[in-house]
Amino acid sequence: MTKGWRPRSAMVLAAGLGTRMRPLTDALPKPLVPLKGRALIDHVLDRIAEADISRAVVNVHYLADKIQAHLRTRTRPEIVISDERDALLDTGGGVVRALPLLGPEPFLIHNSDSVWIEKGTSNIARLADHWDTIRMDGLLLLARRASSLGYEGRGDFELHADGRVSRRPRERESDYVFTGVSIADSRLFRGAPADRFSLNEPWNSAIASGRLFGLVLEGTWMHIGTADALADAAKQIDLENAAG
Repeated sequence: MTKGWRPRSAMVLAAGLGTRMRPLTDALPKPLVPLKGRALIDHVLDRIAEADISRAVVNVHYLADKIQAHLRTRTRPEIVISDERDALLDTGGGVVRALPLLGPEPFLIHNSDSVWIEKGTSNIARLADHWDTIRMDGLLLLARRASSLGYEGRGDFELHADGRVSRRPRERESDYVFTGVSIADSRLFRGAPADRFSLNEPWNSAIASGRLFGLVLEGTWMHIGTADALADAAKQIDLENAAG
């Protein structure tokens, strides 16, 4: 793709149960949990709109009516609902169901709880500028594990000099963690089942064929998996805002 290209559509994954954030999510879907006075999903949709992506397909399952009612208050980006009330399809299955709504071009995939503090240029714009449709089936936005907030794992991926990624070897730690944001071409899902499956499955195939790449986020990525992590993220935003 030429520099300045942007996906026309984004897939926002908002159908999960949010069980690790209970009791906040007993009566409120995780995408609507507030961070600094705005729902998590609004932080995501604001980033998408700022990156000049005009359309967001949002999948819904748990407390779907509340998410839909909330999204009716937005004007940018255009919102389209992918309904999963009948069955929770996981990340990969959710994308496959939404493919007819996303259109034929490569598209953004964004978890509804992925939040970061931007440093300079939009990271979504950087991801789009880095996209190469000839070489890539998927491009992952990665964060440096050491500078991420709320992440306590051993890392997810190895990032190689040519930009390709591979899985973290089981016996080692890795410097990079997946932020929940990526660009994908629909060919990544060729032959995928129509039921529940994880995005990890097509990613593994793309790794094997050398067509999964990564780009490192500029800024502070915050893993908001629990109520404590939510509070820590709010404090971090205050600290970095105060520091200018």
